[in-house]
Amino acid sequence: MSQSPDRLFAHPLEQVPDFAFNEDVVRVFPDMIKRSVPGYPTIVENLGVLAARFAQPNSTLYDLGASLGAVTQSLRRHVRNDGCRVIAVDNSAAMVERCRQYLTAQDSMFQELLPVNVLEADILALPFEPASVVAMNFTLQFIAPDQRLELLGRIRQALLPGGALILSEKLHFTDDDEQTLLNELHLDFKRANGYSELEIAQKRSAIENVMKPDTLETHKARLRAAGFSKVVPWFQCLNFASLIALP
Repeated sequence: MSQSPDRLFAHPLEQVPDFAFNEDVVRVFPDMIKRSVPGYPTIVENLGVLAARFAQPNSTLYDLGASLGAVTQSLRRHVRNDGCRVIAVDNSAAMVERCRQYLTAQDSMFQELLPVNVLEADILALPFEPASVVAMNFTLQFIAPDQRLELLGRIRQALLPGGALILSEKLHFTDDDEQTLLNELHLDFKRANGYSELEIAQKRSAIENVMKPDTLETHKARLRAAGFSKVVPWFQCLNFASLIALP
């Protein structure tokens, strides 16, 4: 997978466009996400570990918003149940192309990986097969807020008894002091990873109209409204968290 450095916002832009998962972003995505999301490698690796607990033989595992396939590969490496397969879905053609290349390369390095089908599709219109595991890793926050409940409801209906949705998201906080502190700590994280003040400011301008984070309480309430019986936060690093939702 490409390790090109993220310099997309390193120079002043006359007009900062809305963030999009285009070829420019795909080229630097591994570096961008590692330097922007605290705890990202831990989440990705452990998604496979968690999935192995909930995956059931002869069932489908979904990676919704698969980007370059890191979560898909974690699922494939850790899940050993007979008859399982992964369906990786993303709506970015550039992401899907590179994801397929990456996973094909992984096939030549590892033996006995789960089979995978990579789809270019809108998850809002995707007909879900019965599934034992659904992973959404920093994907829901890019879905329009008024469409999130319906999507989660359809995922809940597709989940087999004993399965799980694993949902990772950036969090917003209702307490102003908590929001300010964790936002500043996140900015410190970016600075420590080499981003300049210009890069931070321009990236914020690019993403603020397309990514709408929720509070942890909102996530829990929405998941319960979608039909999930229990929601368990299993990881948080600064203002990024991951939850297990059980049917």
